[in-house]
Amino acid sequence: MKDLLSVADLRRTDIERILADSERDLGDPLAGKGVALVFQKPSARTRNSMEMAVVQLGGHPVYIQRDEVGLGTRETAEDVARTLACYHAVIAARVMDHKDLSAMAAATDKPVLNLLSDTAHPLQALADMLTVKQLLGRIEGARIAYVGDGDNNVARSLAEACVLLGAELSIASPEGYGLAGAPAGVTQTADPAEAVAGADIVYTDVWVSMGQDDETETRMATLRPYQVDEALMARAPSARFLHCLPARRGEEVTDGVIDGPRSAVWLQAANRMHTARAALAWIVQQ
Repeated sequence: MKDLLSVADLRRTDIERILADSERDLGDPLAGKGVALVFQKPSARTRNSMEMAVVQLGGHPVYIQRDEVGLGTRETAEDVARTLACYHAVIAARVMDHKDLSAMAAATDKPVLNLLSDTAHPLQALADMLTVKQLLGRIEGARIAYVGDGDNNVARSLAEACVLLGAELSIASPEGYGLAGAPAGVTQTADPAEAVAGADIVYTDVWVSMGQDDETETRMATLRPYQVDEALMARAPSARFLHCLPARRGEEVTDGVIDGPRSAVWLQAANRMHTARAALAWIVQQ
């Protein structure tokens, strides 16, 4: 049994297998089995991609809303995991606090899959890597620029995946918004123009994530110079644009970029289902 709580739980060979499996028929390794999908945080892409991935593997997804389990309030994370393990082959959870995922994984011998936590978003990173591979024909040596708030779960998982697979990642963030504890090999700068120069991929994310609403005014003012607009994209004339979505148009990205001919955000979104299917197959076959 192998949990997937962060990209750090994977070896390079694991990611390469998952990416290869994302583009082929995997049969029905979940036939007759349930997968618990626990959502403390709502999500359009995660729920839809996961439910369809489970179905495509022959399994039965059970969507569980926050109030149905009261993770950490009505029941401890450990007791929730022990209960769900009675019925399901995999427990997948989208949580506020990564510690809850770790507690769930420690409490049961069923594999636990991170659908998002405050520190990691491994399934997004897998979809990102598959998209880069499809766009460029390679990941090794790809030059990726991440612009905006670099100290979040998406940037952290992206950085870990890039290091494992040999892609070059440059993060452009204002002071105080860089990726803390970034893996060796990741470049950080305060200058977005410097980060995107010569990039193959330009990537951004929202400036205000769920739970940061009280910081909205400060974040908007600080990150405004890091908007990905047509002028910034012009500094990387061959680059494709990625965004994990949802996007706040007019804030971190302009309509002209996200709707433009170099945007690949819908391919990236579609790949959430394909990589989720492969990750599920990988996790149950360990």
